[in-house]
Amino acid sequence: MIDDSQLRLYVFLLIFILMVSMEVLLPYRPQLQKRQQRWPTNLGLMLLNIISIKLLGPITAVTAADLTTDNNWGLLNLFPFTLPLWAEIILGIILLDMAIYWQHVASHRIPLLWRYHQIHHADREIDVTTGVRFHPIEAVLSMLYKCLIILLAGPTTIAVVIFEILLNGSAMFNHSNIKLPNFMDRFLRCVIVTPDFHRVHHSVIPQETNSNYGFFLSCWDRLFGSYIAQPSAGHHDMSIGLNQYQSSEPASFLWCLHKPFQFSSARSISNKLKR
Repeated sequence: MIDDSQLRLYVFLLIFILMVSMEVLLPYRPQLQKRQQRWPTNLGLMLLNIISIKLLGPITAVTAADLTTDNNWGLLNLFPFTLPLWAEIILGIILLDMAIYWQHVASHRIPLLWRYHQIHHADREIDVTTGVRFHPIEAVLSMLYKCLIILLAGPTTIAVVIFEILLNGSAMFNHSNIKLPNFMDRFLRCVIVTPDFHRVHHSVIPQETNSNYGFFLSCWDRLFGSYIAQPSAGHHDMSIGLNQYQSSEPASFLWCLHKPFQFSSARSISNKLKR
């Protein structure tokens, strides 16, 4: 019998291998920095994040969902009637995805959070490994935030498991260096975040960096006015990353770990992004 952690791992590996294969065989954007320069750092951060979250012990999204289910905690457990399981799952996923949208917005607008989130944006290329490139402190804070939201919202455990799979899978998909046919992109982005949709968010232009925050559902950016359809320079000519870090430094593992603690630099970039 496969437990939820094994299921998430298998789906993660399947999507990762699929996206890497497509990027290798049919890359969309030519990359200035080679994979061997960036991938050890991005994948190293991913492994460090897994270890950091493991150190939280029982503090996980699934255990938080088990608590809400066993104790009838949270918003979704306040209904005076029992919802069908499919409705509980859909409502749970929608609430969690909206919460992740606002978490992403906060990580750009609050300087303390931006110190760590800038490591994700400092990557000078965008591909499947960018989707797992986060500072370990941000990864831990993200897990604590998700647990809090789950305790408040009260989604069923199966909704949380499905959402975790969707969130991880969509992060790899929408960061991937692939090009969907235009008709497919137009159709899919009506519902979910596509690679072209999210690539705008990794532009060096502050207005574009502060747009398209969604990770899975695309509706939040339209609803809350943070949607930009295409990058002004076009997908091939746009520059990726942060203007202040257009060098080889962001490809360094140690640079990624210590950069958030250079506070003056973090505040400067946060202020410029707000302009």
